[in-house]
Amino acid sequence: MAAARLQKLGALVWDKVVHQHQGWRLVTCIWLHAGVVHLLANMLSLVLIGLRLEQQFGYMRIGVIYLVSGVGGSILSSLFIRNNISVGASGALFGLLGAMLSELFTNWTIYTNKAAALVTLLIVIAINLAIGILPHVDNFAHIGGFLTGFLLGFIFLMRPHYGWMQRYVLPSSVKYASKKYLAYQWILLAVASILAVIGFAVGLSMLFRGVNANERCQWCHYLSCIPTSRWSCGN
Repeated sequence: MAAARLQKLGALVWDKVVHQHQGWRLVTCIWLHAGVVHLLANMLSLVLIGLRLEQQFGYMRIGVIYLVSGVGGSILSSLFIRNNISVGASGALFGLLGAMLSELFTNWTIYTNKAAALVTLLIVIAINLAIGILPHVDNFAHIGGFLTGFLLGFIFLMRPHYGWMQRYVLPSSVKYASKKYLAYQWILLAVASILAVIGFAVGLSMLFRGVNANERCQWCHYLSCIPTSRWSCGN
């Protein structure tokens, strides 16, 4: 009953997306949840992850990353999962985690405790991805959202480097770098833009042609569920 209701509201269903041309489900599934606990958990994660990003970069850029990452997660999920429905904002939330990681790399010069920030963020990401190997958790949406957000972070979250920012705090007699952004920041932006466009083009093309990604990668199903003596991944 609940599954049927979610399908009517816009849950992600492979058959309806591919054969009934309901591509809008790639977006609507982000706003649906499987229950109150699922909703509260995602909203708490959104506050913890998104609040700092929104304060630093504004709601427009973070909103774009959130929404596009959710769609990226839906695309990867649809390529691997055909028999179950999928709902939730987890892909979009993982996109924000990915954006936080790429933001750290592209704005490397302005951070003081670089190693601590990187290690902490990698641990948080690893723990959340590890949770995704449990049954009934769509880890493909997590991975797709994370990769999308990681690329978008290089594009939307680039900030002036440390040398340029010093012009506001040092005396005018002190020389500082004149260029607002460093060459490596522009290179990362260009590469990320190309990869994002190619990734979405290939993913959507494969999806609407009905390609089963499990046939292209026979071990990838372990990324979403690892069978143990306590549970099966048959469904």
